[in-house]
Amino acid sequence: MNIVFDFGAVLFTWQPGKLLLQTFPERVATPQEAAKLSHQMFGHPDWHDFDRGVLEMDAVIARTAGRLDLPFAAMGDLVRGIGEHLIPIHETVALLQLLHARRQAGAGVAGLYYLSNMPGPYARFLEGQHSFLQCFDGGVFSGDVHRIKPEPEIYALLESRYALQPDQIVFIDDLKHNVEAATERGWQGIQFESAAQLQAQLLPLLA
Repeated sequence: MNIVFDFGAVLFTWQPGKLLLQTFPERVATPQEAAKLSHQMFGHPDWHDFDRGVLEMDAVIARTAGRLDLPFAAMGDLVRGIGEHLIPIHETVALLQLLHARRQAGAGVAGLYYLSNMPGPYARFLEGQHSFLQCFDGGVFSGDVHRIKPEPEIYALLESRYALQPDQIVFIDDLKHNVEAATERGWQGIQFESAAQLQAQLLPLLA
């Protein structure tokens, strides 16, 4: 079986509300306000285009600050520093390393891949910071291919790039709609909640 990981909120922490509470305390005072601003910022087509690699970082900073009436300098610091706030989730990393060992031993794991909505600057930062990413046989970052999940083309690209058969793929993502897009292609899907939950659901599929 080939196992495909998402990055944000699966292998790396992604807590946008917390970042917004820290960055814009004059605008965001409660978790509810942070959640609303997070949706306005990271759920907007401008951010999706940044994820897709068709909008540059400086442009998304300027557009978002202007659209939401947020301080330009603080917005710039936030966006440029996001890579440093993507902290490895140690329990999931340990599971990835276990799967890598099983792959090397020929124990149910054919390959390890990633499929992540990740702008190019953050992808390059993570690649340069974390040696455990060498556990992967390959993968696709949205910013490199100008497609984002849950668009079917990005799933098809991973399949074709690595000659993967849909019925031999297990996909792990924290977002339900991304998992559903994978299962529509014939992949098996697990919606991530915790490393322990993932391990409990995943390992039986590898027996």
